[in-house]
Amino acid sequence: MPRPQKDRIVGQPPVYTEFKPAGVRRKSLDTIILSIDEYEAIRLTDYLNMEHAQAAEEMEISRPTFTRLIEQARLKLAQFLIEGKYLSIGGGNIHFRGNIYKCLNCSHVFEADMEKVITHCPICNSDQITDLASEFGHGNCCRERNDNSTDE
Repeated sequence: MPRPQKDRIVGQPPVYTEFKPAGVRRKSLDTIILSIDEYEAIRLTDYLNMEHAQAAEEMEISRPTFTRLIEQARLKLAQFLIEGKYLSIGGGNIHFRGNIYKCLNCSHVFEADMEKVITHCPICNSDQITDLASEFGHGNCCRERNDNSTDE
C-alpha cells in the first residue's frame, strides 16, 4: 500500500484556472488537469527562476519529489500547447501560505495573508469580492496550518 501523499505548500491560489485554444469550442477539446502543486512548481522554477532545491524547500517537499512534479507539469503544458487541449488548474494535496481576492465590482485583484479575512475591496469598498483560496476549498485549514507552523 503506497504511503499517503504529503501536503504541498503553495504560495497563493492561481488567479486564472482555465485555458483553451482560441476559436475552438470547449466541448470539442480533451482536458488536461494541472494540479495546483504542479502549477506552483512551474511558478517557482519557470516564472520566479528558482533552483529545484530552493523551490522544493519553499513547497516543503524533497528535491527528488519536486523534480518529478516539475517534469509532470511541463509535460502537461507541452501537451496543452502542442495538441491544443483544454487546460484546467485544480486539485492536489495543498495548503496556501497566502490568498488572493478579486473584486467582482471593479475587477481589482489583491493579495492578503491567509490569516486575514477580507470583506471589502480596498479600491471601491464593494463587498462583492471572491476569496480565491475558498474557491479551491481552502481557507480555515490553511489558516490553522499557518498558525501552527508559526508556533513551532
